[in-house]
Amino acid sequence: MTKFSQSGWLPAFTFLSCTIGVSFSTSVQSAADAYPSDIERITTTGSRIEADNSDTPVITSAVGEQDISLVSPTHIEEVLKFIAGAQVQRGNGQEYLPALRSQVFSGAGACGGLLTAEDGIPLRAAGFCNINELFEAHSEMAERIEVLKGPGSALYGSNAVHGVINVITPDTTNGGGLLGYDYGSYGYNRMKLRTGYHYGDGGVGINASVTRDNGYRVAEGLDQEKLNLRHEHLFSTLTLTSGLTYTNLEQETAGYITGTDAYKDAQLAQGNENPEAFRNASSLRLWSKALWQLANGDKLSITPYIRDQDMQFLMHFLPGQPSEENSQQGVGVQTLWTHNVSASVTLNTGIDAEQTEGSLLQYQEQSTMGSAFLVETIPAGKHYDYDVDAAQIAAFSELVWRNNNWLLSAGLRYEYMHYDYTNNMNSGRLREDGTACGMGGCRYSRPPSSEDSFTNASPKFGATYLYSDNTQFYANYSLGYRAPQATELYRLQRAQQVADLNSEEVRNVEFGVKGNYPGLSYTLAAYYMDKDNFIFRDSNFFNVNDGQSRHTGVELELRWQASQNLDIAVAATLASHTYRYNQELGGININGNDIDTAPNTMADVRIGYNFTPQLRAELELNHVGEYYTDPENLHEYEGHELVNLRTSWQLTPELTLYARVNNLLDTAYAERADFTSFGGDRYFPGRPRNYMLSATYSW
Repeated sequence: MTKFSQSGWLPAFTFLSCTIGVSFSTSVQSAADAYPSDIERITTTGSRIEADNSDTPVITSAVGEQDISLVSPTHIEEVLKFIAGAQVQRGNGQEYLPALRSQVFSGAGACGGLLTAEDGIPLRAAGFCNINELFEAHSEMAERIEVLKGPGSALYGSNAVHGVINVITPDTTNGGGLLGYDYGSYGYNRMKLRTGYHYGDGGVGINASVTRDNGYRVAEGLDQEKLNLRHEHLFSTLTLTSGLTYTNLEQETAGYITGTDAYKDAQLAQGNENPEAFRNASSLRLWSKALWQLANGDKLSITPYIRDQDMQFLMHFLPGQPSEENSQQGVGVQTLWTHNVSASVTLNTGIDAEQTEGSLLQYQEQSTMGSAFLVETIPAGKHYDYDVDAAQIAAFSELVWRNNNWLLSAGLRYEYMHYDYTNNMNSGRLREDGTACGMGGCRYSRPPSSEDSFTNASPKFGATYLYSDNTQFYANYSLGYRAPQATELYRLQRAQQVADLNSEEVRNVEFGVKGNYPGLSYTLAAYYMDKDNFIFRDSNFFNVNDGQSRHTGVELELRWQASQNLDIAVAATLASHTYRYNQELGGININGNDIDTAPNTMADVRIGYNFTPQLRAELELNHVGEYYTDPENLHEYEGHELVNLRTSWQLTPELTLYARVNNLLDTAYAERADFTSFGGDRYFPGRPRNYMLSATYSW
């Protein structure tokens, strides 16, 4: 295993990655031009069609290609912290737990609170999310990453409770190309290739990366491959764009380290209490988007898609360490018709539908180790074996009225979700062979085969007032929802035989101001969200949705060109996330407590300086405030501050070098802190000071 020394300094002078524009045919930008003061304005997440959505009454933030190139992220967490309100707590390898205007999501179906997508196609079917699913998007070589905050758009339904993270891959059909190589600490290597061929009215292209990482901790590492293929052809009134994404991950996983403040001990931090853990996952998505420009100025978009995903991993965090195998195959379609009702009124309407076949198998090869209770109630053999056929259909409409200084919007989405569940084992809390466990029964319980349906309607209202050419005020009210995930309905425990669950709902009120001046762009937003029917596991280990929570916060995103050479970017959040329902844990009623893993303050500040048009340096200061690690608010993590340094040097119009020093001050910190009543304090430790060199050649 090749590792850089952890003592001393590596000169921060070389590394690479060329700054390519949206079109490969454009020339490489100078360092001064690559960091404009205004925030990215062209987005697709808010409208499904590339447009300037800056005047809409919702916030769609973006991390642009120049920032992604400069960071050359090994994990999407490294760039999502540029978005106020977003947080990603890294696990090990490519694993993570996300948050967006929320606590960090954890638990069987908590991933349903956030919709993730690539090129507008959800990475997973609505009822089959996975908490780590963003590693199936090609964020490392994205054109940009867009984040729609809150449930403010009628385009999105189930799972978009707290918002949408959408990875936009580059248009590789215009010709040109890029070849890059990253080399980092702990044997990190990544090859990058982007090239395309343009012909007449169309083109084809490829965007690919191959990663090898030996890892900082004992017995960890990963091999990962990602591929995007794209084809585009222009007809007289039709643009036909097709894409394919394939990803493959083979990961040796390191689990939590345990013990209070264990992350501060370098030897413990580098250790691995679960060297047997692994995760293997592959995904394939194929889509084709037909966009018609109609004679009357209307637009019609139809996007069919196919998904095929498989995952296998060791549940090293559970007694007995069972393995899980899950898969899903499905087809779907998204449609959008944009119609100009009049000169000032636009109608956006469409139908979305998908059909998915999913399966899950959980099995344990060895007998459980531990207390007599665990040995008796968690037997070897199969724990769950089920199939779920899911159908989802939704219709939406939105009216947008623009007149003088006002924009008003009103939308409604109506969605139906149906599950057809087949249990392939005996029902109830029995062993695989049908015999009963002692000491009250087996831990895992399987409901009998059944069908479940959920119907939701979500209204959206918004207003924007253009106060001046540079300043606008906005406000919106929206209702978000998510249907229960299959794992919440059919992966039961103890005496629960049926999970009688309703859809989670959140009521959101938001207002703010957006400014765009020469040399200064900013967004200041305040939100208030009440969530009902919050799904959780109660003290009887039943999946119930009697929970309620409240999420309030203020966010600031700012980019300031302080001088010709100096620029500053800020993403800051002040928030409160609290339980507001009665539940006693350990004799403590958690009503009014802070939700665990929900820091009240987060901030990321980047200070960039262009020494010459070809040479740039950027210093990043990242703050994560303290947070409780248990619902009782008895244990907490003290938070941390990190400093990162990045430089870029454009040697020629084709060749750019980059150097990065992450965790410049060698701070001992935890990527994630957690507490369990059985294991106590536990952590995913952050890496000590580490380095990366890169080189990119473009043509």
